[in-house]
This record gives sequence, structure tokens and C-alpha cells, in this order.
Amino acid sequence: MSLPVFLADYDAVLRGQFPELAGPGQRMRITGPEAKHAVAVVRLKEGDELIVANGHGQRAHARVVATGGKDSLEVEVIDRVDEPVPEVTVTVAQALPKSERSELAVDLLTQAGADAIYAWEASRCVAKWQGAKREKGISKWRQAAIAAAKQSRRSRVPEITGPVSTAELAERLAEFDHVLVLHEEAATPMREVELDGKICVIIGPEGGLSEQEVATFQRLGARAVKLGPEVLRTASAGMVALAAIGVRTNRW
Repeated sequence: MSLPVFLADYDAVLRGQFPELAGPGQRMRITGPEAKHAVAVVRLKEGDELIVANGHGQRAHARVVATGGKDSLEVEVIDRVDEPVPEVTVTVAQALPKSERSELAVDLLTQAGADAIYAWEASRCVAKWQGAKREKGISKWRQAAIAAAKQSRRSRVPEITGPVSTAELAERLAEFDHVLVLHEEAATPMREVELDGKICVIIGPEGGLSEQEVATFQRLGARAVKLGPEVLRTASAGMVALAAIGVRTNRW
């Protein structure tokens, strides 16, 4: 069984900050919710081994040397690895799902290996992040990504930004080598498109993409592709797309 993964600094990762881990032979102290979970829930004790990650590619194989109460853990690093960024990266522009499926979408995208996620306010989104909901929504997505990254033993937590409008998303598309718009009416299957470099996958909401949105993205070089014969839910389409990309590239 693989070792459990804990973040060195949960609050920092939640803010999008990734402190560097200690090196072999050095010690680190983990506090806060991560330490509480490790000591009170997982019941780690002196001598037990674990993985400590910084959320941005660094992971340390470590051993518990001391615990303090129920919310403090001191570990000694046995070995540290700096994982490189994948040669093929995938950013997912995820239209805001309905509230009950919102964090599920992020959970599945993280498990499947998304490198970054844009929260996209598509025209047919039922969910609306306005006012205080904007920060609250992004915070919930980041928490879901952190939990999924730990569960799936990932060293990197996908960067989550937004919410972005269609116009703002369109401005970002020039950063990518390939932009794929998942569309049930597309004629091109996923197996026929070129997949390398920086890829962006655009996923519409429950109500589907509007013709104007598809046209806007295609004018900027995006390609509409069909993922398969079934029409998938917006919360699961990204995971299936990432799996398809994974087996066709060196990501897997």
C-alpha cells in the first residue's frame, strides 16, 4: 500500500503558494489541519513513514520523529524528489456546474491529472458566482483539488483560477498549442487530433455550448472534437478527456 500524502503547509497551498521542502536529513514541522489529520485520524506515530508534498512538484519521503498533542508533527526527510512538469500539459476550462456537482468536477479533473483548471462562466451556466460567491466558489474548488490530489497521491495540486468570462477565456487561448472544444455535434473524434505541447480542453455546462461560444473559439484556432458516442455530464467529461489524452501521449 502506498504511503499517505500530507501537505507541508495546507493554508499556503490554498492561497496558491508552494514553500520549498527540506532536504534529506533535515527536519520539518507540520502543523494545522494536516498535522491534526495525520495524528488524530491516521494515527501516525514515531517511526511511521509518510509522503510530504509542497503541492508544486516536490515530494519528500519522510519519517515521523515526534508528535505534539493532536496538531503537531515533526518529520525527518529520508529523500526528496522534484518532479518535472509533464512534457504535455493539460488545462481544463470547466464551465461552472450546478452546485451539487461543482466540487465533483474538480475532484475528478484532479484525479485524472489536470495541470490547471479555469472556472468558466459560460452563457448557459445555471450556477452564477456573483459577489461573495466568487471567492467562496474558488476556495471550495481549491479545497476539492487539494483533497483529490492527496487521495490520488499527486505531488502537484492543479492551479485553479477564475471565474473567467468567455471573452477572458478567449484571450488566454493564444497560450496553448492546441485548444479542443468538446462538442457532441463535432465531426472530428478525439483519436484524430494532434496532441502535444500545451493543450486546453474546453467543457461546456449542463445546457451545452452556445453556437456563438463555439464560433468564438474556432475563430481563434480551437477545434471542436467529439469525445465518444455518449453525451457525458459536464462534471465527468473532463476526466474522460484527460484519460483519452493520457493514453495517447507520454502523460501515462
